[in-house]
Amino acid sequence: MHLVMDGYGADAHRLQDESLVRELLDIYPDAIGMTKISEPLVHRYTDGKVPVDWGVSGFVLIAESHISVHTFPDRGYLNVDIFSCKPFDAELAVNELRGRFGITDVRMQVLDRGLEEFPDKHAEPELSGAGATPTSV
Repeated sequence: MHLVMDGYGADAHRLQDESLVRELLDIYPDAIGMTKISEPLVHRYTDGKVPVDWGVSGFVLIAESHISVHTFPDRGYLNVDIFSCKPFDAELAVNELRGRFGITDVRMQVLDRGLEEFPDKHAEPELSGAGATPTSV
């Protein structure tokens, strides 16, 4: 499952707040039933070719995949991706983000990723000997 969200009309002050993005990425995985496996990585980006495209970008690895956030304060815009091999409530996720960043308009898509039968019908390959690597057919 992959939630792709574009948020418009967001609060510019919240969008430029690195600590807000870091806090979101730190606590959000647990709030949606995911398992955080790294500390959030958050950077302020100001050196772009288009001056209004500066912002804050953040990323956190979760056992189920990842969550990323990119903000554009001068545009009142952010985009968020939540990619997970575990189902989650996309509407709940969007509503949390809407409130946290003061978003007035949201466009979202939920993409189905991977194989429906994974992992039930795809057995783990047998490894023969130390250092053997699985092969695909």
